[in-house]
Amino acid sequence: MTPTLTTLLLLGLSVGPRTRAQAGTLPAPSLWAEPGSVVPWGSTVTIWCQGILEAHEFHLDKDGHPVPWDRQKPLEPGNKAKFSIRYVTEQYAGRYHCSCQSPTGSSEGSDPLELVVTGFHAKPTLSALPNPMVTSGGKVTLQCTSWTGFHRFVLMREGEPRPAWTLDSQRPTSGQFQALFPVGPVTPSARWTFRCHGYFNNTPQLWSYPSDPLELLVSGVSRKPSLLTQQSPVVTPGQRLTLQCRSHVGYDRFALYKEAAHDLPQHLSRQPQAGPSGADFPLGPVNSSHGGRYTCYGGHNLSSEWSAPSDPLDILVTGQLPSTPSLSVQPGPMVASGENVTLLCQSWSFVDTFLLSKEGAADPPLRLRSKYRAGHYQAKFSMNPVTSAQGGTYRCYGSYSTSPHLLSHPSDPLELQVSGSSGEPGPPATDPSSTAGPNRYLYVLIGAAGAFVLLLCLLVVLLVRRRRQGKGRKPGAADPEPQDRGLQDSSGPAAATQEETLSDAAVQDAQPEEGVELDQRQDAEDGDPQGTTYAQAAACDAPPDVTYAQLNRLTLRRETSAPHSSQAGEPPAEPSVYAALAIR
Repeated sequence: MTPTLTTLLLLGLSVGPRTRAQAGTLPAPSLWAEPGSVVPWGSTVTIWCQGILEAHEFHLDKDGHPVPWDRQKPLEPGNKAKFSIRYVTEQYAGRYHCSCQSPTGSSEGSDPLELVVTGFHAKPTLSALPNPMVTSGGKVTLQCTSWTGFHRFVLMREGEPRPAWTLDSQRPTSGQFQALFPVGPVTPSARWTFRCHGYFNNTPQLWSYPSDPLELLVSGVSRKPSLLTQQSPVVTPGQRLTLQCRSHVGYDRFALYKEAAHDLPQHLSRQPQAGPSGADFPLGPVNSSHGGRYTCYGGHNLSSEWSAPSDPLDILVTGQLPSTPSLSVQPGPMVASGENVTLLCQSWSFVDTFLLSKEGAADPPLRLRSKYRAGHYQAKFSMNPVTSAQGGTYRCYGSYSTSPHLLSHPSDPLELQVSGSSGEPGPPATDPSSTAGPNRYLYVLIGAAGAFVLLLCLLVVLLVRRRRQGKGRKPGAADPEPQDRGLQDSSGPAAATQEETLSDAAVQDAQPEEGVELDQRQDAEDGDPQGTTYAQAAACDAPPDVTYAQLNRLTLRRETSAPHSSQAGEPPAEPSVYAALAIR
């Protein structure tokens, strides 16, 4: 080897390390942003660059700029620098790198930091399919949609600085641009709250406003609470409405969820009260957006898991359709318990469903599909048989199947009055298909028995009255032909001769000098059990000897003659009574 070659090799070995250090052989620093790399327009953000202790200067570079964006001296203990942006605008959006300078040279560039500025386009909508209630270990699909034609959608999870997923947008037949993000399996060990953004490919660091947050509620198997309302589930616009979630389990917090809603479920802490734990969720003033199906959940503060869902509660808002149905009742508004009653709801306008609501009832309204008959859309709600518990004030409504929680204006109220004392709850109304119940025959029998008793009493009254009229008949009234068994027994020639003699010796009261006075007395007055009649015959100019005859009233033949005509001004004479006397 020649002396010249040896000298060149030694020179290369001594210069090599310094050249590599000047070319960036120091380790690359770290670069991050606080509070995150996705920041709203107008906010403040801090970018940190951390390298080796020997660094005496840090450079912040932005893609597209030939010179460093900023230079900063290291802070104590000397291995990192702080780059502050007090008011973020679109000019700060982009991709950044940082490097550090030391006496031995420059470091390699850091991994890129993408600073995204949000708030440049309208916010999209984030929803969960089928709903944000997910069982532990389950999966769900998050749908980000917008009418703006974004090229891409980004899904952000709360608590994570970087985007969780980025997907190209699609445009289905609905006309909106969307992206579907599969999420899961979910567990109750962490919070699952998401937002989404949209952006265009030519400005990938300028995003839209964030969507409203969507939290996935991970439900477990603990005891479900109850969801109720003190008012009717049928509400009018402007009305104040409060939904109450109650549970005998000591839950510390409650959540109210509306099915197919894009809003985050309402959360409330446990409210102090006697009895079951619970929370009240005020809704109102009511408008069309409040119509829907609600459920509530309970949970404990020390766990992110929620209870099983309550039974659903449907809230129906009236006055959302232009039509107003009519309500009628057959056979009438006043019926007896046990009869068959049909409530007929009709509308001239098209509705595919009718609802029947009872005033003051907390139960959901009855629903029936409408039928088109005789120019009307109608439905028949039957109560077979009706009970007194079903009496009350009813209204009916119409609705569309596409929006079942939005109702028409109510019909005029119809009051159904049911007589009877039965307090048993009646069966639910159904479509009429049965005939009269067996109670009808019982009422018919009771009515017939009552009519028979009334007729019998009437006959008894008539007989008693006729008997009294017969006993109180005045003298001179026509009597029926006597049928005295005693005279009939003494039928013979002597009796016949005696009767003829008495007939010839009839006593008349035509003259004032002679007269016959008959004294008829009632059995109760003279105590004569045989109904005996006494007759006293007297002559004014006859000798004072008087003949008395005891007569049996039933053995006399009495005839009444018309009274003699009297002169004017004189009272009419009493009628004459003839008696045939048998002298023994």
